Amino acid sequence: MHNNKISLFFSRIDQLEINSCLRMNGYCRKLPLKRFFVRVSRLGDGLAWYLLMLLLPVLFGLHGLQVSASMALTGLVCTIIYKTLKGSLVRTRPFLNSPDILCGTAPLDRYSFPSGHTMHAVCFCTMLVYFFPLLGMLVIPFTILVALSRVILGLHYPTDVIVGALLGAGLACLGIALHPALQSMLG
Repeated sequence: MHNNKISLFFSRIDQLEINSCLRMNGYCRKLPLKRFFVRVSRLGDGLAWYLLMLLLPVLFGLHGLQVSASMALTGLVCTIIYKTLKGSLVRTRPFLNSPDILCGTAPLDRYSFPSGHTMHAVCFCTMLVYFFPLLGMLVIPFTILVALSRVILGLHYPTDVIVGALLGAGLACLGIALHPALQSMLG
């Protein structure tokens, strides 16, 4: 009964969002844009963030190591939350619901709500900008592109991305609040 209510809820929202998905997915039909957003999405799989976490200690010493550790722990919490939500809410991806939506790249799983890429990108971006404001010039545009790529590639509805961003921002705030405790543990 619970899953039927969730399915009905998402079905109604899907119908409201399908035109936005189709419009944004139209960019995926232009090969250079598709290639660009596929690359952005792949970097958003984690590679860019993990490389940045590895570079922080090199660039900022102990403080960089402490921030990297906070980001890694917060990222783990993000992963647990988004996988739990995806597994229980089971919202089907837009390209699976509409034959008019082109799947721009292979999805990591079947379900779309919330966007894990966006959740992690906003979380890590928020933490990085808080601790190292100048990095904002690099990570804010990248984070926006990751979020856009998810809808453009037909993998997410706009609400998947919005909720992922809100969850990511909230978890970043939690990670920032808990950072002093981790900082004292790491010296």
